[in-house]
Amino acid sequence: MKAERNFDIHIFKLSNGTHDYQFEIQDSFFELFENEIVNQGNLEVNISLDKSDRMIQADIEIDGEVTLTCDRSLEEFQQPIHTQRQMLFKYGEEDKELSEDVMVIVKDTQTINLASLIFEFITLEIPMKKLHPKFQEEEDEDDEYELTVVYTSEEEEEPDDTQTEEPIDPRWEKLKNLKK
Repeated sequence: MKAERNFDIHIFKLSNGTHDYQFEIQDSFFELFENEIVNQGNLEVNISLDKSDRMIQADIEIDGEVTLTCDRSLEEFQQPIHTQRQMLFKYGEEDKELSEDVMVIVKDTQTINLASLIFEFITLEIPMKKLHPKFQEEEDEDDEYELTVVYTSEEEEEPDDTQTEEPIDPRWEKLKNLKK
């Protein structure tokens, strides 16, 4: 897609060192992805690439707001988003993802597209329970009064010196001495 190409970074011709990029995220960005969670937003993305012979370190900072629908009232509200993430692109034999923050790319890779990565970082900041700010205060009050039940086993009572102990089998007594 042509709109997705706006998030291409041409890394092949970059010299080693730090390079800064800035992207503006508008509603049209969210149309690139099939998603029901976020469809609108106004965010600023600052990316600092540190390129070396072996890898590229991308420090990504995202600031702004997205429009969410409240789970309780179905009203729309603005959810602030602020996140800082780091992604490593290591050079290797084939393109693959090693972990959530490390990707292997082929040495001859011309460009990397950061659109899906930016989208993933934004959606990771969306709370599981999407509540309009007017309900969040009520939710906080409800949380204060929740009872937490902790089950414990009864503690063993220490033997009383006045109680008579049962005689111990002499074989077991010798085994107890081995512990010492």
